[in-house]
Amino acid sequence: MTIHREGFKSISIAAILFILINLLAFKFLSSDFPVIAWVVLAATLFLLLFIISFFRIPARTLTKSATAITSPCDGKVVVIEEVTDVEYFKDKRIQLSVFMSPANVHVNTSPITGEVLYSQYHKGKYLVAWHPKSSTENERHSVVLKNERVTILVKQIAGALAKRIVNYLQPGQKVEQGSELGFIKFGSRVDLLLPPDAKIKVQLNEKVQAGVTVLAEY
Repeated sequence: MTIHREGFKSISIAAILFILINLLAFKFLSSDFPVIAWVVLAATLFLLLFIISFFRIPARTLTKSATAITSPCDGKVVVIEEVTDVEYFKDKRIQLSVFMSPANVHVNTSPITGEVLYSQYHKGKYLVAWHPKSSTENERHSVVLKNERVTILVKQIAGALAKRIVNYLQPGQKVEQGSELGFIKFGSRVDLLLPPDAKIKVQLNEKVQAGVTVLAEY
């Protein structure tokens, strides 16, 4: 397991705060209230380890397939439905949404190998990620990927806690299936807009892994 570069600043700040808080706690509390000092140490250590784990990149064997659409993130499938896309395709698509809790790995990966046709950031609200309107009203970043067989839209959506979406892709860029697409900090959601004839391979509430789980085939 390694630590994602997006976490270096956050982890550094958390480590400095951990040291300062505990130096003060043991200086002013250890003699008269030792139990409280140890509780502060335990609580702040838990928070530091949680922040470190949030930016983890686990070692995995990625799925590579010319006919599969892999999950762009870790999490749980919360939506599988037909929708009318108003941003790019302007027609009916299958929306498949994966919700990421703060405990999930938050690296986002490319579901297919192909070319980036579109990459657009949208300002918006910070509704909870499972809210039905979060897909169109929340802060988000949309990317359209295309190869010789399929064109899909991947939408990174901020949640109530997630206030920073990072996307690394630009139009014209070539991407490999399973390569890094971006990162969302602290709880969020990713939507996929798939062709109407895509063969869905997952069910609602199923847990999925980025770059590993096949969401659909084409």
